[in-house]
Amino acid sequence: MRFRPCIDIHGGKVKQIVGATLTGSDDGVAGESLITNFETEASPAHFAMLYKQENLTGGHVIMLGPGNSDAALSALSAYPGGMHAGGGINPGNARKFLDAGASHVIVTSYVFGDGLIRWERLDELLAAVPKKRLVLDLSCRRVGGDYVVATDRWQRLTKERLSAPLFGRLSEYCDEFLVHAADIEGLKRGVDEHLISLLADASPITTVYAGGVRDLGDLDLIERLGGGRVDATAGSSLDLFGGALPFADVVKWHRARNPQTRDIPAGDR
Repeated sequence: MRFRPCIDIHGGKVKQIVGATLTGSDDGVAGESLITNFETEASPAHFAMLYKQENLTGGHVIMLGPGNSDAALSALSAYPGGMHAGGGINPGNARKFLDAGASHVIVTSYVFGDGLIRWERLDELLAAVPKKRLVLDLSCRRVGGDYVVATDRWQRLTKERLSAPLFGRLSEYCDEFLVHAADIEGLKRGVDEHLISLLADASPITTVYAGGVRDLGDLDLIERLGGGRVDATAGSSLDLFGGALPFADVVKWHRARNPQTRDIPAGDR
């Protein structure tokens, strides 16, 4: 299991928010009642260089709404090949972020229409982005006993429910999945154990889970429930972003499970 770092950008600044409070869509932000856990004047590139120094790869730079492209590009350029880029990605702009240094692009809302997956849009994506560089975001909200994919800042429920057949078919298009438990994202009240188990059982490829992580015990829980097939990310709980969980402890936790991870010689940075 790996820990994946994050950089969330809103209004051109690095922020950590309670995910379900951000309204609007990739085409524009309308009517926000945003709850912000953390905001800083430190640049996105600052955090990207920190993750590079610790040799943490496969994290994500997420643009929360329009107007954040330049900030995201600066982070990707600071850590070439080290992070994924998401937020408003489509076949027309994906190459810009890959060329700027993103190892992968993350796509969600673009592939949906009228609440359903539009498979022809996935084909369009594969014409622009190699499968090995594409991540599909299947972030979800719980509805009864199901997990329903949510798009447009997690405000709009689709008709697609997470299941083994859905993961199986979509895995033909992408390298991995990213799944936020949108109902608890940013709350730091513990992870969604049932969702983690579902991801481990249903997805044939690596899935990155996000939502509710408080401490190292939660990372241990994800590792156990995920059987090593589910990676984890966290933001608001880290001391980097005003939380109580020391980032240094998370790095040690990650390295203990990934002995190939090492400090990068200064000359290679």
